[in-house]
Amino acid sequence: MSTVCGRTPISADGRLGLPGEHPGRSDPAYLRRRDALAARAVGHSVGAPSPAVHYTDEEHRTWRVMQRALGPALRAHACRAVVQAGEDAAIPAGHIPQHTEISALLAARTGFTFTPAGGVVPNERFLGALAHGYFHAVQFVRHPAVPLYAPEPDVLHDVFGHGIHLSCPRFARLYRLIGQAAGRTETAEALDILSRVYWFTLEYGLITEGGTPKAYGAALLSSYGEIAAHERRTVRALDFRAAAATPYRISGYQPVLYSVRSLAQLEDMLGAFCAGFDDDAASRLCVPALSRDRA
Repeated sequence: MSTVCGRTPISADGRLGLPGEHPGRSDPAYLRRRDALAARAVGHSVGAPSPAVHYTDEEHRTWRVMQRALGPALRAHACRAVVQAGEDAAIPAGHIPQHTEISALLAARTGFTFTPAGGVVPNERFLGALAHGYFHAVQFVRHPAVPLYAPEPDVLHDVFGHGIHLSCPRFARLYRLIGQAAGRTETAEALDILSRVYWFTLEYGLITEGGTPKAYGAALLSSYGEIAAHERRTVRALDFRAAAATPYRISGYQPVLYSVRSLAQLEDMLGAFCAGFDDDAASRLCVPALSRDRA
């Protein structure tokens, strides 16, 4: 566990290092391109169409490399519901789709659309928008030198991970439930608890099928090295009090994940949790103040 906790893939062969060593955090030319695309989200109104991006040939090649690797990995290591949702969504494999292209697909199936983000979005804005059918998604592409892992959400993570979720009515309903719960909270502490529940379910959740943990969380679906690496971490039965007390890292592999027995169990558990969640419920959980590591 100590060889993984706090470490990030920093090379194409999967070598681990500190998050700051990843070329997506240290290559000046890449960072200029990343920041230019992220800047398009500044001042953008939630719900307004995302601006089109002219992706380079290299960026499209990176997308194709990721898709060729992640397609078989998803079929082998994702839960049945996600595999079916991915087949139904039919996300383009040959090019990076525009937000408007994905939004049209999602809107027709579940009423969700993408709205542009420049990076990690504050909890109140990000979670609150889910209740209204808006998902904050970025438009920049991960670094081509490490195409199978990104130290932050990128367009593949949002399209291939959350896009699959939000094309499926059962998963999309869970996003709305979390958004509705966020709308009933006023304190930063309560939103932080809700964000950790979101993190350990819709970002990094597992479903045990046939005795084997299978991925459903969007972050796992978009990370080739993590989707099946269960021997590198502790897998526990989902417990919201425990999950809410567990800090998490945006950069790097997660040392602890939580699993449910079925999608139906997740729907029942998360539905009940969100239905009763507000500032008072958050206080009753007696969770110590923690915040995510944005390193």
